[in-house]
Amino acid sequence: MPIKIITDSGADLPKEIIDKYDIRVIPLYVYHNNKEFLDGETLHYSELYEGMREGKIYKTGQVPPETFKKVFTEYAEKKQSCIYVAFSSALSGTCQASIIAKEDVLESYPDFDIEIVDTKCASLGFGLVVYKAAQLAKQGKTKEEIVEAIKLFSRHMEHVFTVDNLEYLYRGGRISKTSAFLGGILHIKPIINVEDGKLVPIEKARGRKKAIKRLVELVGERGKNLENQTVAISHGDIPDEAEELKKTLIKEYNCKDVLINTIGCVIGAHVGPGTMALYFLNEELSI
Repeated sequence: MPIKIITDSGADLPKEIIDKYDIRVIPLYVYHNNKEFLDGETLHYSELYEGMREGKIYKTGQVPPETFKKVFTEYAEKKQSCIYVAFSSALSGTCQASIIAKEDVLESYPDFDIEIVDTKCASLGFGLVVYKAAQLAKQGKTKEEIVEAIKLFSRHMEHVFTVDNLEYLYRGGRISKTSAFLGGILHIKPIINVEDGKLVPIEKARGRKKAIKRLVELVGERGKNLENQTVAISHGDIPDEAEELKKTLIKEYNCKDVLINTIGCVIGAHVGPGTMALYFLNEELSI
């Protein structure tokens, strides 16, 4: 029986990959006007972005331990070996909730074979790690081999992105109100990186076009063997721009495999419409 790959909706993986590799995705929570929604299940990203453009404010929440306990118990009863590939613990309490649930389940099912790996990654950068794990599981690799690959890919996964409206980062506590206000007036677009699982602004660009251009340059500066790896683009409901960016990556770096998906509700609630992000490996990995 192949290893079961479990993840959460913070991975922003396309549905066709989830279905093809039978990945179990546990949704994170989104809240609006005291109503609770499940990311990608009871709230679609199109509704979220439309609401944000209208001025609606969304909040997000982690997967509770009780939900993990229910899912883990399901596989423990089947004696199914599992790996839960987790959203960055620096951005969400979801990984910690899964650890609590694991300990509870092991009390009833001490032989349950499950590994939890904190990727320190987010959105489709996280998704690429899950994707690799699912591919290896389908190939029949051992749990140890898959866990090692997850850790290696997580360690070398680059995330660079820019947002269109600084207000959403301000609401999430990532920047000050003054920075958001001045950035809006001056058309400043931050270039943001993920370092040790946290969002870290690294540069500023004057205007959206320059910001996107800088993202492409960073791919060339940091990426290795780009023509032979899967490069990913995730976006805040701007599919046409994402397709144009894909063409640029193919032209500039001969990228043969470029994956595109919309940023899901949980991460989208923090970065907003118009966000553009790129994910790629900074080392040549043979796995």
